[in-house]
Amino acid sequence: MSTDYWYRQHPVVERAVARIEYNYVTGVSERRQQRGNLKDEVYNSGNALLMTYNTLRKTRYMTRYEQLAVTIRQQIEDNIWLVGDRLPSLRESVKSSGLSLMTVLQAYQLLESQGWIVARPQSGYYVAPRIKPFAAAKGGKRLNLSENVEISASIFDVLQACKDPRIIPFGSAFPDPSLLVEPKLAKTLASVARRFAPHSSLVNLPPGNEQLRRNISRRYASQGMHVSPDEIVITAGAMESLSFSLQSVTSPGDWVVIESPAFYGALQAIERLRLKAIAIKTDPKTGIDLDVLEEVAGKYPIKACWLMSRFQNPLCVSMPAENKQRLVEILNENEIVLIEDDVYGELYFDQNSPMPVKAWDKENNFMHCSSFSKCLAPGYRVGWVAAGKHALKIQQLQMTSTVSASIPTQLAIAEYLSQGGYDNHIRRLRRQLEQRQIQMLRAVSEYFPDSVKVNSTRGGYFIWLEFEPPFNARRLYQLALAKNISIAPGSMFSTSSQFDHAFRLNTSFAWNETQAAAMKTLGSLCRMLLKEYG
Repeated sequence: MSTDYWYRQHPVVERAVARIEYNYVTGVSERRQQRGNLKDEVYNSGNALLMTYNTLRKTRYMTRYEQLAVTIRQQIEDNIWLVGDRLPSLRESVKSSGLSLMTVLQAYQLLESQGWIVARPQSGYYVAPRIKPFAAAKGGKRLNLSENVEISASIFDVLQACKDPRIIPFGSAFPDPSLLVEPKLAKTLASVARRFAPHSSLVNLPPGNEQLRRNISRRYASQGMHVSPDEIVITAGAMESLSFSLQSVTSPGDWVVIESPAFYGALQAIERLRLKAIAIKTDPKTGIDLDVLEEVAGKYPIKACWLMSRFQNPLCVSMPAENKQRLVEILNENEIVLIEDDVYGELYFDQNSPMPVKAWDKENNFMHCSSFSKCLAPGYRVGWVAAGKHALKIQQLQMTSTVSASIPTQLAIAEYLSQGGYDNHIRRLRRQLEQRQIQMLRAVSEYFPDSVKVNSTRGGYFIWLEFEPPFNARRLYQLALAKNISIAPGSMFSTSSQFDHAFRLNTSFAWNETQAAAMKTLGSLCRMLLKEYG
């Protein structure tokens, strides 16, 4: 049983492998007696790329790239590489291992798919945080029907608390404002204001500034999507585009599908428009339960489905491409309009972003909503909806409501995008958000009880944490707020008590001693509550 692998070049390992082969072939009882000595000899060789006896045995039936992946994984488990450490580059690994570039690349990609490492564009591969795997709760309600959606006033308490500068804003829905300081944009706005002409107020009425709509259309094109500028309506932020989209295809009393847990803005819009909600359980790895969606679509006259397919808030999940394709098939078959909330779509950490569901829309019947608030200019309140065949209806709703988004800010963002600085800004923002997410996950791993379950995704700026019931995140919120720390309890994201044991944290804020101390305090409070609950 030959073992053609680069590590056999090392004499210590070669002797160990020879002994392993001998024991496999002969099956003699000496194998058990020698096992400990061989294990120590291999492990104590001092070479970070050598394996223990048990690992050597496992890798004998693997391909070379799988063997290399096991080696690196063993090193991570043994703390040779720590969370956030940069691994050797592909070429460095080729040189040290004697393997081909393709073999090393396959090993790194395997480790990335397993969650052990993450790739950063133009930077390399880094060790990912290792936290207890998050799994969907077994059993429980797969859907929740709400004919009268009522939002708890506690949502506003949480949002108000985040305005206090003395409070650590882990419960905030907004990114760290310091990340979005773009002097070039401020100068552009000042220049636009000086040049602003009265007739601009008429020219830029709905559907909005033409240059801005063209720039947004080009960004769709860069993802391989064709969205005409004529389909795009500029709005006063994403929430307005989402509300208009929902209003354009529903009437009071209609049924709407949402995720569970769901962004509280969706719950508020449904309440305001007097709609009925079908909240469908969302899996932390694959998104909304499509089997349940297919089932209810055949039973209820559903008019719309509001969801996030990329970096969902609050559960932090991105739907796989095959799920998106099946979602489109279910919606089209049942004549349900998709309202896709995609405000975090630009905040991806990998080389390429996952595609929105809109990319599979061949009938031009889905509405894709986003804004610049989470990635460029939160105070400007400029969003849009790629509305397809619904564009005219949304323009009519806007004209009888807010009339238009702020025209000077439309002009400023349009000019800024045309100048070419946005891509550099967004790349820098993604790197910073990724680094801060890693630091937050590391703090959870260090300070929180081992029983915590954490869900995160390769984008956005939230993580979702759960303990087993009867843990009460609302109680944690109150205790933490007394210590000037805010969190977003799970009760904000549902009309039921289904997520009272969960909470969301914002990972976007600069990491310092104050942040670390706040996470340590949160961990201590969680331990205290768990002890109370027995």
